[in-house]
Amino acid sequence: MAKSSEELTVTVCLLSSHLRVLDKLRRLLEKSDCQICSKQLTSMLAPDLSTLEVPEACVYVIDGHASGISTGALLENILSRHKDARILVIGDNFAEADCQSMLRQGVKGLLTYKEAREQLPRALRLVAAGGLWVPRTILSRFVDIILSSIPGHRLRMYFPAELTRREEEVMNCLLDNLANKGLADRLHISERTAKFHVSKLLEKFGVRRRGDLILLGYQRRGDTNPTIATVVEAPI
Repeated sequence: MAKSSEELTVTVCLLSSHLRVLDKLRRLLEKSDCQICSKQLTSMLAPDLSTLEVPEACVYVIDGHASGISTGALLENILSRHKDARILVIGDNFAEADCQSMLRQGVKGLLTYKEAREQLPRALRLVAAGGLWVPRTILSRFVDIILSSIPGHRLRMYFPAELTRREEEVMNCLLDNLANKGLADRLHISERTAKFHVSKLLEKFGVRRRGDLILLGYQRRGDTNPTIATVVEAPI
């Protein structure tokens, strides 16, 4: 039997200038079913990273110890070559300004070295599935910045028409990071009906992507718990 889209092997490219870091990252993922390749970066200068040939992969795990300018050059290079790539950056405690900059460039995951020891396999799977693995406080402020830059858009998106009881239940399932099947199982409905309810919520909130809907759901309930936000943009 063919594998479902969620079960297909994920190709992962590890990028670092340190062989020891590449080895540790590979060992953290050795029990996963990912197809892993790695590339040692011989230069951390922005001009070199902007022209570096990188292997094609679904997810790139980048050792972000370099300067913000160098990391930014590498991110731009990867996304210009592989526009559908998903990128997860690992580093020391990130400054919020650096986090916002990387999110704007298209980074989908942020982990400290310490967090990566336990969370990397799960974070990688979520990022590969179309989700975000970002500290919730950083993500919340990022959404605030984006929405506040769109005149007249913020209030309309923050305060949609009142949700029905079923819509509230579906939204709670989405905020618990359930895909359609898990949502259907929890609410004892068919997967087709679950997709219908998610579609109606997307319409009511005025967004097209499931990830946007979940972000607005966090904002709507005023969730500022500084834990990791895991947001999956699964097909509706």
